[in-house]
Amino acid sequence: MHSWALRGRLLAASLLFAAIQAPAAEPTVALPSEMAEKFTPTNVGFEFDRREAMIPMRDGVKLHTVILVPKHARNAPILLTRTPYNATELTSHNPSTHLDSVLMGYDNATDTIVDGGYIRVIQDVRGKYGSEGDYVMNRPFRGPLNPTEVDHATDTWDSIDWLVKNIPESNGKVGILGISYDGFTTLAALVDPHPALKAAAPMNPMVDGWTGDDWFHHGAFRQTGIDYVYEQDATRDNKEKWYSAYYDDYDQYMHFGAAGPMGRAYGMDQVGFWTKLVAHPAYDSFWQLQAMDKILAKKPVSVPTLLVHSLFDQEDIYGAPAVYKALKTRDPDHKLFLAMGPWRHGGEIGNGSSLGAVTFDSDTAKWFRREVLAPFFAHYLKDESGSSPLPAPVTAFETGANEWHKLPAWPPAEAAPRKLYLHAGAVADFKAPAASEAASDDYVSDPAKPVTFRERPIRPLSASNEAYASWARWLVDDQRFAASRPDVLTYASEVLTEPVTIAGEPVANLIAATTGTDGDFIVKLIDAYPDETPDQPAMGGYQLAVSMDILRGRYRESVEQAKPITPNVPLAYRLPLPNTYHVFRPGHRIMVQIQSSWFPLYDRNPQSFVPNIFEAKPADYRRATVTLFHSAKDQSFIELPVIK
Repeated sequence: MHSWALRGRLLAASLLFAAIQAPAAEPTVALPSEMAEKFTPTNVGFEFDRREAMIPMRDGVKLHTVILVPKHARNAPILLTRTPYNATELTSHNPSTHLDSVLMGYDNATDTIVDGGYIRVIQDVRGKYGSEGDYVMNRPFRGPLNPTEVDHATDTWDSIDWLVKNIPESNGKVGILGISYDGFTTLAALVDPHPALKAAAPMNPMVDGWTGDDWFHHGAFRQTGIDYVYEQDATRDNKEKWYSAYYDDYDQYMHFGAAGPMGRAYGMDQVGFWTKLVAHPAYDSFWQLQAMDKILAKKPVSVPTLLVHSLFDQEDIYGAPAVYKALKTRDPDHKLFLAMGPWRHGGEIGNGSSLGAVTFDSDTAKWFRREVLAPFFAHYLKDESGSSPLPAPVTAFETGANEWHKLPAWPPAEAAPRKLYLHAGAVADFKAPAASEAASDDYVSDPAKPVTFRERPIRPLSASNEAYASWARWLVDDQRFAASRPDVLTYASEVLTEPVTIAGEPVANLIAATTGTDGDFIVKLIDAYPDETPDQPAMGGYQLAVSMDILRGRYRESVEQAKPITPNVPLAYRLPLPNTYHVFRPGHRIMVQIQSSWFPLYDRNPQSFVPNIFEAKPADYRRATVTLFHSAKDQSFIELPVIK
């Protein structure tokens, strides 16, 4: 026998002997878990019952829905919000027995929601957080962009149908409201409204992502929204968080050059909506078929609707007035209302006493909720006779005067266009240029040194809560930082001796030439304060923009098809500016600033024509000399809607 075989037998024998001699193992004893298999809280002392449901849609997908029913509620109306922002978190702000504390994360308007005794319902849209199904950013409606049988209109219809049948405390009437994306889903409910839907309040809604809301403004890409797309579209629960190696967003975006390379560096080619943004830089059918003002204008207003607009909305400043304009001739039964206040995006549910350095003499947001929002919902959801008073058709705040106005329509009938001409010598005047005046001014626009949209450092929005709070007030930043730059043209009126009030949409009409084959034009309408303001010393010399926007020159002729600019030729550029209601007071000046970059909020224009600016190469970015004409023949002016 080989030695290795003998050794193996001896080892086996020794192991067997050891096993025989070893004592038997003790039986395992488990310590029972103290946790209930399913714990059901009693919520003793709570002033509401919290219920959760998975509501089935017509295609079998179930949507996670949180229902908060006030104790002792009987015959109560329902207020619904459909959101991609986590219904559980929005209804769990504080561990409290009080409904207002629980809702404070979303509903600072507890003076309307809680005091009104409403049943509050917040639902995750399909594909987000607790809801089943696939998520699509601003899911298009059934049709060419959506071959399925479901969209936000059908999901809202199915949800309302379930709610009125399964909440016994309800009176069968439903209102819907929401801000921003939730404002978009509120508008979507109006496309094919359920019979139980009796009122809607879209606040700061996303309406047209190309013309003037979140993604583009008149063709210029709002690249600081990349982080939102990254977090919102990459995962169901937003667990992937945007990150930056730069303290200042200016450095971050300059490092990558164009938005396309930056997106690829962050892996955003995996994100469906990002690839759509890159593929659709022009206003093609992809954008036109999703524009909510165009969709809703196809049939009369059937559900009472209160559109809520913020005059200093840093994210969706286009949407609500655009929907109002589209629907006001489609309102035979006078069910359309508009409210405009001096707020940031979503500021109507916060404290509206001030915004940045600008004060309004009162809490304008609280006044709006008490005098407009609460009566609107009460009239349509609680008053069986419909006899309680309604707000005015239009309720608008006049900045400068700090006064609310109740109007029959917007813009006011007495507002008439008046041209504020740009002149030689940095002058703005209501008189047309004389034949003897100098014909033009020029500046050099250098993509290597773009004009910023605010003073640096510009903190990433994801950096901190304070960074986001700062972003929320940038539209009221003092514009003196830009006025001193050589690549910004500034024109100012004489000191006013009488007030000038504007109400409506200013329109910039420029005659300009560029040595490049593409270029952007940013126009700012500014209230320049007196050098000394005794009642507010910090506002001395302040340059407050009351309306400003950007136009990408390649879309001068057609928004659907980009075309190169013919260099060195004076051409007309027309840019509608956001709606405003403002009085330029005596002692102030009316100012206009014009520039060709607004960075890093908007991507830089290379100023040499390329098929798609998302993919511009470093060599494409070139300096250009921009000439603005203001002669008797080639007049540049801002058309102001001046109240007579």
